[in-house]
Amino acid sequence: MTFKNILLLFIIVILSGCVGYSSTGVFGTGVSIALDPRTIGTQIDDSIMQKNLSAKLINLNTNYLLSVKAKVLDGRIFITGKVDNIEEKFQITKLAWEIKGARSVKNDLQIKEKFNFKQSAKDILITSQLRVAMISSKKIKSVNYNIDTYKKKIYVYGIAQNEEERAEVINEAKQILDVEDVIASIFLIEDLRVVKN
Repeated sequence: MTFKNILLLFIIVILSGCVGYSSTGVFGTGVSIALDPRTIGTQIDDSIMQKNLSAKLINLNTNYLLSVKAKVLDGRIFITGKVDNIEEKFQITKLAWEIKGARSVKNDLQIKEKFNFKQSAKDILITSQLRVAMISSKKIKSVNYNIDTYKKKIYVYGIAQNEEERAEVINEAKQILDVEDVIASIFLIEDLRVVKN
């Protein structure tokens, strides 16, 4: 691989990290509290649940700090990442259900395979393309969404203002080159337990 290609990949990783962090306020970074349709109390509850689950995961296995991601939205827990075997996947699901306030658990953990640099770079590129498309769209409040990509499958979590916005997000994801599947966990504001007035 040439130096130019390595440099390009490095820049993509850095940019995708920056964009992802600054636009994931709906999942506890606090960047977009004013734009989040949940009440501040619900946001705090979700943040506490997420921190509790993260602490339990790290206590179970310190490797989960980097390999497993958990997100909480209105008491619903979403888990993505990679584990060594199916037993670990079941154990993490059980752990998530034990978190006080959990309404549902969606476990999208994958079983680890040999690291594939090319596949990882492609996944990062897909995530970045969708993030840019969402930011560019006037129909989508991009700060209300979080995106993960694994083996050409896009996982989108968030809150849509209406059915049109939810459809637009899914449509944008499906239009990205090389995407094999879109797994969307997008709730409408009206689906939430408590929303701002």
